Amino acid sequence: MDQLKAVGFLIQYVMQRLALLFFAACAAAFTTATIMAALGYWAWIDLPLRYGGAPVQNAGMYLQIFATVLAAGICFFLPANARILQLENSHRRFRISMDDVARAYGAVHAADRGHLFQLSSEFDAVRERLAYLRDHPDLSTLEPALLEVAAQMSHISHELADVYSDEKIDRARAFLKQRQEEVNLFNDRLDQAKAISTEMKHWLHEVELEESVAAAQLARLSAEMNEILPQLGRETTLRPDAETEAKPLDPTALDNGVYELPKAAE
Repeated sequence: MDQLKAVGFLIQYVMQRLALLFFAACAAAFTTATIMAALGYWAWIDLPLRYGGAPVQNAGMYLQIFATVLAAGICFFLPANARILQLENSHRRFRISMDDVARAYGAVHAADRGHLFQLSSEFDAVRERLAYLRDHPDLSTLEPALLEVAAQMSHISHELADVYSDEKIDRARAFLKQRQEEVNLFNDRLDQAKAISTEMKHWLHEVELEESVAAAQLARLSAEMNEILPQLGRETTLRPDAETEAKPLDPTALDNGVYELPKAAE
């Protein structure tokens, strides 16, 4: 049974399209023929017609003009007929699809986030949202029941739309953008400080290295001088400090003084 209905709908669909094409072709043919006959390029239709026993002059021309006007007038009804066929087809395969509900709800929720709706009561708020969805250019083909469901869902999520309104989201984004700029500036300054610290450490290491090299050279020079001075006949005399001079002389103590020797003869 369902297959027969499907075949019947298919035949009806094909015949309706063929009828539309037939009327459009007839209107185009009659219009072209009438215009060419009026300009003198083609001949008018010759139709022997009598009325009340007397022949009607130019009956074919009148009939051709009437047929042209009728065909052109029918063509003006073709868009309305196409609209009716579209509605019939949509009613035949109508199902509340979650994709359509989500699309309608997304549109009305975006408008609600922009503070487009001002009515507070539940009935007025749903009616206002439903009117918006009906006038929406992208949702004109959806069913009224589907639009009503989307409007009710939008009214339920009104508080959520108020919390995440476009104004608050823009303000939050501006705040986060400012914080991001501050973080970037801080990171730049931190990188600069790290570079300065690395440079100072490297400089300190070089100074300490130079100081250690200078101290090693000084120690080596002192050792060399200590080896050379006895050969030159000169030694450094150790002077006792004040504490040592204050103590009484011990005859048994060793003499730690170093005396200057005469210069050796060359």
